[in-house]
Amino acid sequence: MLQILRRTTAGMLLLMIIPLVVWATGWRWQPGESDAVLHVLYWMTETVTRPWGTLTSLLLSLWVLWCLRFRLRPALLLLVIMNATILTGQYTKSYIKDQVQEPRPYVVWLEHNHGLDDREFYSMTRKERGQRVDQLLASDQMLPGWLKRHWAFETGFAFPSGHTLFAASWALLALSLLWPRRRYVTIAVVGVWAGAVMASRLLLGMHWPGDLAVAVALSWLLVSFATWLAQRFCGPLTLPPEERKEVAQRENGL
Repeated sequence: MLQILRRTTAGMLLLMIIPLVVWATGWRWQPGESDAVLHVLYWMTETVTRPWGTLTSLLLSLWVLWCLRFRLRPALLLLVIMNATILTGQYTKSYIKDQVQEPRPYVVWLEHNHGLDDREFYSMTRKERGQRVDQLLASDQMLPGWLKRHWAFETGFAFPSGHTLFAASWALLALSLLWPRRRYVTIAVVGVWAGAVMASRLLLGMHWPGDLAVAVALSWLLVSFATWLAQRFCGPLTLPPEERKEVAQRENGL
């Protein structure tokens, strides 16, 4: 368990860099960032937004299972553990959002610049909130259409970030499960993707840095427990003897 905590804690601290830098620099979101940059980040955030988040989970699950190469029964159990971890995180963030009821940055901006009443806004149904955003921004020529549609679709509360919880959980799962197998490229790619998703939530006006930090901390708790379950019931995460020679040859460029 100590080794698992070391891996997941190291990953958590790396993911915490983004919200910590935002806090340290005093950066605050305002609309008007580069449209090209925002559009790229929008597609990063879409990999988590439903329905695409389901496909992302499926692809990552299959890739992790392929990297571990467990037998059928432990592989199926690991599949359940990984996706139960993701679902638990999403149900947890939904419960916390309903309790805290923190408005999103773009909602605060609409309140200051378009006369939106945030209490009235959040008392509406989701469909009514989307229609209200559309009405307020219909004549705004500065904001790109895709961003307006994204705001109208994402009208829930801010704290904590569900997108960050999803992406950070997968990044920590990849790290904790695949580090013993020396799948460093996979770990790095999933980690960079998670960082891009987190940055997108800030730059698209969807979350405050605290929303990201708490989501990363929650993912650390969930993934640490999930990895312990995987190691206990699915088999060792270290390289089996038959794969050690293959890995050694790969690392030596043979």
